[in-house]
Amino acid sequence: MTQQINTLVDRVVSPTPKWFKQLRNIGLTVGAVGAVIVSAPLSLPTTLVTIAGYMILAGGVMGAVSQTAKK
Repeated sequence: MTQQINTLVDRVVSPTPKWFKQLRNIGLTVGAVGAVIVSAPLSLPTTLVTIAGYMILAGGVMGAVSQTAKK
């Protein structure tokens, strides 16, 4: 178990290729837009808030997976 944790930490802190950096930034942007929509003080349609929740999820997953790519 400790070896797996060390391997994961090694992957996260290692240099990330350019393509995955761009992909990570896109994911963070998608997540941020979703968060802005969810936290808007306006009364928004339920469908839009649901889609924004999925945007947050997709952006977070995209960012996390892209960060673990290794050169």
